[in-house]
Amino acid sequence: MREASPNPRTRRRRLAGGVLFLLVLAALAMLAVPVWLIRPFSPQTPAGLAVAYALRRWAPLGTILVLVAGVGITIWLWRGARWWSRTAAVLALAVLGAATWGARLADTLFEKMFAPLARTASVPAARADWVEEGDTVLAVAFKGDAAAYPVRQVSYHHIVHDVVGGVPIVATY
Repeated sequence: MREASPNPRTRRRRLAGGVLFLLVLAALAMLAVPVWLIRPFSPQTPAGLAVAYALRRWAPLGTILVLVAGVGITIWLWRGARWWSRTAAVLALAVLGAATWGARLADTLFEKMFAPLARTASVPAARADWVEEGDTVLAVAFKGDAAAYPVRQVSYHHIVHDVVGGVPIVATY
C-alpha cells in the first residue's frame, strides 16, 4: 500500500525548515571559507583569495540578512510546531546570531592569524642554519646593508618590520 503524501501545509513547513538549515550553512560558510582559503602555510590561488576577500567584505551584511530571514522563518514555523522543532529553530537562530556577531569580529581573527613579525633577529648568512639551500627568501638591500627573510617564515606573518641600512622597512609576502 502506498503511503499518503503529506498535506501542503506540512510540505511548506518542511521546506521552510530546510531553508532555515541552508541559511545556517550559508552563514557558517561566510565565516569558514575565508579562513580556509587564507590559512597560513597553505597554497593560495588568486581566485581563492578573491573569493575569500569578497566573502569577508560581504559577510557583515550577508549575515544580517540571513539572520533576519531566519527570524522570519522561525516566527512563521513557531505556531503549531512541536517542542523539538522549536528547539531546532532556536538553535538555528543562535548559530545565525553567533555568525552575525562573528562576521564583525572577522578582521580581528585575521589580524591574529597574520600578526606582523615585529622583532626580527638576524645572523650572518653562514650561521642561518634554519635556512636551507633551496629556500626562497625575500631580500632587501639598502645603503650597503642587506637582510633576507625566508618565505616559509614570512608566509605565516605576511609582514616583517625591520631596519635595513638604518632605515625602518616593511617586507611583505
